[in-house]
Amino acid sequence: MTDPTSADSPENRQRQALVGLLRQPRYEVLPLAGTADIVEQHVPLTLPVTVTASPRKGLEPTITLAEGLARGGFTAVPHLAARLVYDEAHLSEIMCRLDDSGVRDVFVVGGDGETPVGDFADSLQLLSAMKRLRQTDSGRSLQAVGVAGYPEGHPRVSQDELDRALLEKQPLSSYIVTQMCFDAGAVHGWIGHARALGVRLPVHAGIAGAVDRLKLMRIAGRIGVGTSLRFLRKQEGGARLLRSGGFRPDRLLDELTSGGELAMDGLHVYTLGDVETTERWRRELLDRLTDGGGHG
Repeated sequence: MTDPTSADSPENRQRQALVGLLRQPRYEVLPLAGTADIVEQHVPLTLPVTVTASPRKGLEPTITLAEGLARGGFTAVPHLAARLVYDEAHLSEIMCRLDDSGVRDVFVVGGDGETPVGDFADSLQLLSAMKRLRQTDSGRSLQAVGVAGYPEGHPRVSQDELDRALLEKQPLSSYIVTQMCFDAGAVHGWIGHARALGVRLPVHAGIAGAVDRLKLMRIAGRIGVGTSLRFLRKQEGGARLLRSGGFRPDRLLDELTSGGELAMDGLHVYTLGDVETTERWRRELLDRLTDGGGHG
């Protein structure tokens, strides 16, 4: 029988794997008034901060917040939603602004808007345009480009199309962030499927942070993660999940790191506006796992 206190025990390997993930997650924040102050007050400079894009407000709030965070010393990662970019000239302007402010990493998505505002209908088109511009002077300082993965599929795109697009995007990108998911089995299954396709990019598993339950239910339903939302309801108990109060992803993290053999390369934490609460949860969990010495 394996000694659970030995360095090679599954329990210790799992603890070390979890500590590694929690020391360097990526935090996703919303481009709202006051977000910059909250991030500066509560998030260590060592943690990358990604900034979402809203089809209602356009890309300007995303770019402006990312510029400010980068100038403040953060690794800021704006979401570039293809459907919110007008044309190649607009994209060139964005990339030049990001160069000037010290942004070195971007996350490229198709975007949730029903109708593109300009020339780009999906992320592959935008990535291809970015490659062309990077051969000129735009995006000269860009070091990493992320793309999305969908453990539960996409409500408007077939699995075959998703697979084909991911393979086409692989040479144009540096890493993958998965859509928010509450089912570790779905995440592991999707990563295994991607590897079988020939995708070798690092994968950051997308999880909800320490957030308000009702807000989580509302947003998760809107972005189309219904299968794992039903899975979460079953785990948490439907009535409990519908009560106000805070959700914590501890159980999901236990399942993602079970046995200490990691399929993913990092964590991407959706804060849904609850940045301070999520960072407090991360620090407290790290303290418990490392006897008080785990702050990032």
